[in-house]
Amino acid sequence: MRKLLVAVAAAALALSACSSGGGAGSDGNVTITFWDNNGGPAREPIYKELISRFEAANPTIKVEYVGIPSASVQQKYDTAIAGGETPDVGGVTTSYLAHLVGQEALAPLDDRINGGPLKDKLLPSLVETVRQTAPDGKLYLVPSSANMDIIWYRTDWFQAAGIEPPKTWDEFVTAAEKLTDTAANKYGYTIRGGAGSVFQLITEAYSYSGVDNFFKDGRSTLGDEANAELVDKVAKLYKKATPEADVNNSFTQMIAQFTGGSVAMMHHNLGSYSDVTKALGDKVAAIPLPVGPGGKRTVVPNPTDGFAVFNNSEKQDAAWKFAEFLTSVESNSYWNEKVGQIPANTDVRSAEWIDKAAHVKMALGVLEDPATVLVPAPVYLPQYSSITKTDSEPQYQKVLLGELSAQQFLDDMAEKLTEAQKEWEDRK
Repeated sequence: MRKLLVAVAAAALALSACSSGGGAGSDGNVTITFWDNNGGPAREPIYKELISRFEAANPTIKVEYVGIPSASVQQKYDTAIAGGETPDVGGVTTSYLAHLVGQEALAPLDDRINGGPLKDKLLPSLVETVRQTAPDGKLYLVPSSANMDIIWYRTDWFQAAGIEPPKTWDEFVTAAEKLTDTAANKYGYTIRGGAGSVFQLITEAYSYSGVDNFFKDGRSTLGDEANAELVDKVAKLYKKATPEADVNNSFTQMIAQFTGGSVAMMHHNLGSYSDVTKALGDKVAAIPLPVGPGGKRTVVPNPTDGFAVFNNSEKQDAAWKFAEFLTSVESNSYWNEKVGQIPANTDVRSAEWIDKAAHVKMALGVLEDPATVLVPAPVYLPQYSSITKTDSEPQYQKVLLGELSAQQFLDDMAEKLTEAQKEWEDRK
């Protein structure tokens, strides 16, 4: 694997930003490079503002911002690691944290966090998620935000139809069918059938089944009959209460359909707050994923976002100073208010904007409810991404097209995850 990465390292030289740029000069000034792991027009202005604030408070440190599309960020990091050209500090999520730690690319941050103002100021559940992701239990990233899968829905459509937002999956199916008028190009739901589909589907399956562990006696529970029941229910909505193009939907197409006004409900997460409110204003609101027949609320948490300092950096002190600034109460509050996510810094919990952000308040209520059961997906497995994306997304499209049963689809994925988990346990 490492040889392969080295072989493609030359491509990394095309990346303009790397740790070699702008080292400490004789005047004491330092330039660090920051990779945004989900670069784009929605986030870049927010980071640019925070960088301006940081540089004003730390005039000897300059930050070079580089936005990396989320779809290619893991490959960019792999290439940079192989070429020894990593940034000084970068955005990282727990979905590929173990992969980076396995390549010894990141510096542990336990001492830096415990020795500064962030000590005991980070959401314990997020800190624990980060620890569980690393093979040695160390903190290789400082968490910045929590996210949660939700259903965005059109309040005006529901009001016009005289129906309440669904609390159960059966109510959800009924609402999707009732809100569909194919002749008018109006659909009750939009399925994500293309890139990124299976992670969303897994969260739906567990929210329906109420199965409270991803593994039981070392075997993945993904093939549970109740999980398959939900996948079958969703697949039967395809073309009946959803657009036909949904089978190929990535996030981009899915959100275009919802914000374009032809769909009543969309499953995504808090991160699409900016897109949906910019397009639909107060005609959109959020509800938790519905529950299944058992009434138990089980939540598969999203990967935790945060910032990591790279081992290859010769400016780790300055890189950490920037990461610590980004997760300070003021910066963390500013960032999460803009993107509509749950702040990791617990001092932000009392911020006035949280009471006004109904979707964030709703998500916090779900996560803080003692009855809610969290079912973390094994994103720490090196094979998790390839199993749930490369291997399984084409298979899910076959389920939507009626070419593969929901049960067989989940059984195949569960078997691969069970094997990967066993390998993980054997290496520990």
